[in-house]
Amino acid sequence: MIDVDIEQAAGDFLLRAKFATEAPVVGLFGRSGAGKTSLVNAIAGVTTPRRGHIRVDDVTLFDSAKRVDVPPRARRVGYVFQDALLFPHMSVEANLHYGLRLRPAASRYIEPRRVIDVLGLEALVDRKPGTLSGGERQRVAIGRALLAQPRLLLLDEPLASLDVPRRTEILDYVERLRDEFHVPIVYVSHSVPEITRLADTVVILSHGECLAVGDVDDVMGRLDLKPHTGRYEAGSVIETVVAGHDTAFALTTLRFPGGELTVPQVDAKIGERVRARVRARDISLATERPAGVSILNVLDARIVAFADETGPVVDLELAVGEARLIARVTRRSRVRLALRENQDVYALIKAVSFDQRSTGYA
Repeated sequence: MIDVDIEQAAGDFLLRAKFATEAPVVGLFGRSGAGKTSLVNAIAGVTTPRRGHIRVDDVTLFDSAKRVDVPPRARRVGYVFQDALLFPHMSVEANLHYGLRLRPAASRYIEPRRVIDVLGLEALVDRKPGTLSGGERQRVAIGRALLAQPRLLLLDEPLASLDVPRRTEILDYVERLRDEFHVPIVYVSHSVPEITRLADTVVILSHGECLAVGDVDDVMGRLDLKPHTGRYEAGSVIETVVAGHDTAFALTTLRFPGGELTVPQVDAKIGERVRARVRARDISLATERPAGVSILNVLDARIVAFADETGPVVDLELAVGEARLIARVTRRSRVRLALRENQDVYALIKAVSFDQRSTGYA
């Protein structure tokens, strides 16, 4: 359980943050200046709130009413920054063991060998940080934080300085360490693909305020939050299970309460849970079931609501069984098709609109 209810001032900036969740991964999402780093600094003990409390499981890290303020080193909070901040004069192995030395043997539950194996660091242990790529340095930084035996891991935009291939690589490793070590993670990002792939609970921050807290598939698909989650990347998240693989055409079928999705082949076993992100701009609508089209995903849907729009496009919420999707059409199409609330329609989604960043293990 991560339980945060704080108020913190820094100059003219006031942060008010309140959320409580047992989710394995909490995503802090918001634009630059929203208060994400201020919040994780407070959790880590780098800064001190003026009121409130911070608790992880049954341990109180901060409580202004009870005058509790655990020093940063004693909080057992692993912190990974945008820049790896490794010790340049130490080898990778020495960097990894630095955090381990801070903990007495009785409190060590994560072994170096496990971390090296899971993060793929075996070939790097004798090298110095200056000889590593950006992605390799971040993997070492994550490993060092894990070997400090944390009760909570803070990842503050760890992919911000990496190119796209390295970002994908690190996301894969973050998923592996989540599943292997079961350490709660607070993941900070302004990237919709990262948050929807990794987070179970998402906290939307804007100008120091928590605008929304909830399951990632609920929050990231809300029409009213689109100004904060981003218009271009607006969309929805669906929790699915792998129903089958078509090896001849390298496709995978994902099943969810409401239908099935055909996507490019996913590296997962039958029955495994997979999270699929469907972007609003990738959905087309039809009032009659189409025939003779190349689109593989044709879903029965019902229009639930429209967003207020004054420009050329309009976003609308669709119910597809128990799932919710956000679709985007032009206002002219809305008028031409006479689209209205509670109308039954068909949602058309190209299989090729899904890519490696659109699916991930849930």
